[in-house]
Amino acid sequence: MGFRVGALLEQLIGPPGGFILLAILGLVVMRRYQRVGFYMTASGLGLLYIASLPLTANLLLSGLEPETALSEKTLLAGDKPPQAIVILAAGRRYHAPEFAGDTPNAFALERIRYGVWLARRTLLPVLISGGLGKEESPPESVLMKQLVESEYALPVRWIETESRTTYENAKYSAKILKAEGIETIYLVTHARHIKRSMQSFKKFGLNVVPAPTVFDGKSRYDLTLRHFLPSAKSLNRTAQVFHEWVGMLWYWARY
Repeated sequence: MGFRVGALLEQLIGPPGGFILLAILGLVVMRRYQRVGFYMTASGLGLLYIASLPLTANLLLSGLEPETALSEKTLLAGDKPPQAIVILAAGRRYHAPEFAGDTPNAFALERIRYGVWLARRTLLPVLISGGLGKEESPPESVLMKQLVESEYALPVRWIETESRTTYENAKYSAKILKAEGIETIYLVTHARHIKRSMQSFKKFGLNVVPAPTVFDGKSRYDLTLRHFLPSAKSLNRTAQVFHEWVGMLWYWARY
């Protein structure tokens, strides 16, 4: 229940919901306090425009993502090289008709592909972490395991099926791994998600080597007119950054 309430509040406060709500409240307030209402509405619409710009999304993502990806040349290097690979779930498509049931969504597929790539080169065992299964639907980690083993022919050693959040991914995965004597891992997730993920896994005593995938921040590219034209894709990316910031702040305050 608490998880659902938190997700609802995030939708109401974060982009685009929070900006739209501010603009609507401004229209209501304008009937009695014209100047205050005007500024509220203008602020809501202005923030919505800014959040929808590719330039804004790129800059915000660049602030979250690590500067570089994991180098193939340094795999299994160091005094304490990783002993396992952890791939974090990222959601599902419900009732996909072409698969006659639920299937990992596009974000999960991106993580799967990189996790498999890493496993093939290191020969390390794989753990997939993700719950959120309903009574009639398997947990996300089960769906991902089935896909990895059937389509990539790569065995998955462990699955973690209880988690609902990144923090719980870390909590329950650490329990499984420590029981196997594993202390250091490669952590596979999106580049924008790696800071919050590492923060959580380190909390439970694991040494983490980040293995981020999908670097979306492109602030290093030359600016063009397109960067100042709003788009739904850019708004979605800005909302993803907001989600990460809220998550890190929440974990810091609660844990």
